[in-house]
Amino acid sequence: MDFWITLLITGVKALVIITLILFAAALLVWMERRVSALIQFRYGPNRVGPFGLLQPFADVFKLFLKEDIYPKAADPIIHRIAPIISLGITVAVYAVIPFGNYFEIGGETYYMGIAPNVNIGILYILAMTSVGVYGLTLAGWSSNSKYSLLGGLRSSAQMISYELSMGLSIIGVLMIVGSLSLNDIAINQANWHWHIFYQPLGFLIFMVAGFAETNRAPFDLPKAEPELVGGYNTEYSGMKFGMFFLAEYGNMATSAGLLTLLYLGGWQLIFPQEWFGLEDGSILLALLQMATFIFKVIVVCFFMIWVRWSVPRFRYDQLMNLGWRVLLPLALLNVIVTAIVMYFI
Repeated sequence: MDFWITLLITGVKALVIITLILFAAALLVWMERRVSALIQFRYGPNRVGPFGLLQPFADVFKLFLKEDIYPKAADPIIHRIAPIISLGITVAVYAVIPFGNYFEIGGETYYMGIAPNVNIGILYILAMTSVGVYGLTLAGWSSNSKYSLLGGLRSSAQMISYELSMGLSIIGVLMIVGSLSLNDIAINQANWHWHIFYQPLGFLIFMVAGFAETNRAPFDLPKAEPELVGGYNTEYSGMKFGMFFLAEYGNMATSAGLLTLLYLGGWQLIFPQEWFGLEDGSILLALLQMATFIFKVIVVCFFMIWVRWSVPRFRYDQLMNLGWRVLLPLALLNVIVTAIVMYFI
């Protein structure tokens, strides 16, 4: 009986989190358009709903009504599977992300997430994000288009170049915490002991690699419009194109969430909980932790949007040079220095 209750609770949490991911993607689309309009002295979406908040939902409705077409020479099965892989991997990553610590009801302990206390959470996320590139590569190959193929190849090369630096930048945090659990990493940053103060170089490397991993400007070479029309999703229309769009903004939120968990205190409150008499395990504290985590993620996402509309795109050779000749040596240096400091302290 306990098994079925646990399964039901996990299923409900998964449904809630998937819904939140879709709403978060819609919010980020609106946020991107409003921030870009602000930077460029435009209005942005302001007609559909108050402040244009319903514009993303109108766009999704429009994509549902568009005809689903694909090139005659394309592989029909893989062409349809590719966007499903991208969006599926994006959603699966959130299984181990903690949105708060825990709360207790009737002597039972419940964590704020689907399975946030998994002791290999970091490894799971790195594995899933590495597999996620298959969706883009298969989309480029199956389209039987030179523009799409080049976009898929670029996404693979970009992932290989920056995945190494991203993984090495995390090692410094793991050495300090001594655990691969994202929940333990967040707990270790209590009382403003945020890892950004102990690992500033790792923070910068992870942030830059996060931009490249999510294929966002100034690292959006896989879908560069000037030379590739739209890159890997050039031959996609309707909701299949929309799935790639949702996956991109879901990955953006994932990158911001990991940056928050690893370096910015995670769900730790920005004020001592004792000030308001909040006790561990209370529902109010768990909700405040979740709100704090979401606020930090939104701030990081705002920064990512700001960078996209402020910094020009890198050339492809500059992208590879930065990944292999700059970030990778710095990430290795960060690991070595962290080890030396921990040995003598």
